[in-house]
Amino acid sequence: MDHKTLGVFFTKGVSVERWEKMDLLEREKLLYEEFIKKNIFDSIYWFTYGSDDKKYEKYLQNGIIIIPKPVFFNIKYGSLLYSFLLPLLQKRYIKECTILKTNQMPGSWSAVISKIIYKSKLLIRTGYTMTLFLKNKKFLRFIYRLVEKLAYKFADHSIVTSKHDKQYIISNYNIKSDVSLIHNFVDMNLFRHLGIEKDKDIVFVGRLTDQKNLFSLIEAMENLDYSLDIYGSGVLGVKLSDFAKSKNVKINFIRNIPNSKLPYILNHYKMYILPSFYEGMPKTLIEAMACGMACLGTNVNGTNELIKNKVNGLLINTDTLSIRNGIIELMGNRKLREDIGKQARISVENSFNLESIVKKENMIYKQLMH
Repeated sequence: MDHKTLGVFFTKGVSVERWEKMDLLEREKLLYEEFIKKNIFDSIYWFTYGSDDKKYEKYLQNGIIIIPKPVFFNIKYGSLLYSFLLPLLQKRYIKECTILKTNQMPGSWSAVISKIIYKSKLLIRTGYTMTLFLKNKKFLRFIYRLVEKLAYKFADHSIVTSKHDKQYIISNYNIKSDVSLIHNFVDMNLFRHLGIEKDKDIVFVGRLTDQKNLFSLIEAMENLDYSLDIYGSGVLGVKLSDFAKSKNVKINFIRNIPNSKLPYILNHYKMYILPSFYEGMPKTLIEAMACGMACLGTNVNGTNELIKNKVNGLLINTDTLSIRNGIIELMGNRKLREDIGKQARISVENSFNLESIVKKENMIYKQLMH
């Protein structure tokens, strides 16, 4: 067979440098390194939005080649402009690609334009569906509805990470190409039960945004004799801190931490909580479950695909009283925490391990290259 090359189009504005600073590079590169090691592809191009990304190639498996954004585009709205010109400016590399793949929907138009010009096979992959995350932003939602419609129209195959997303895009976009459900993977060797003392109470990890329903969580903690640690950053940081003080709730706000250190931190807690109003396929919840943690999540799309109530976690409603009662039930029952924590680990081992995700994607690539 001819030389097989995969072209990966990064999310608009995202660079390898950003992955490195957020301590995500080690995790994100694993899938593509496996593609090279298993000879699924001979080479992989990463089309990124960092003009200084080339220096990170030394940390990658031979065969993964970074195609950085030209320095010229380091201007206001430069990444947006580059996303439209990328198919022409990087013609030399794109023409070599057997298959083009997106990482998320923002910037997917670069791959769509490339497919139209160079007649390549196009795999649209998204970790979440943008229009579902933009319910309160009507103009942006309108724009991304057009983007999604265009992407799925030209896709030869699509990958989503949740059943709900699959049903949504099929019913909304009259998709004629195949749609596969492939979950986010977690490094099961890194995220595991470490057998250390659980000397802390409750933990949340994620962005401090309206989506995560953290005001209800804080209110639910009022007058409970448990501590809550919130790891993350976001636009609501100051407001959440002030609200916690007004409710006299014991909460520690801790900035983002390296992903590689997260398993050790999670293992110290008795319970993980995710009180979101909506989710895609939450990586932090998968990682907590992989650590054998007792997890409490709201009964919303994405989360309820992971948690089976009182089997491998607890499902609650999004209101304050439901969250409060869930905390009381789980924190008051050590045996329940231990039992569902064990089941949580088992339930993610098969569906979310790297090897199974590699096999599933490989089947798609074989189909597209046939």
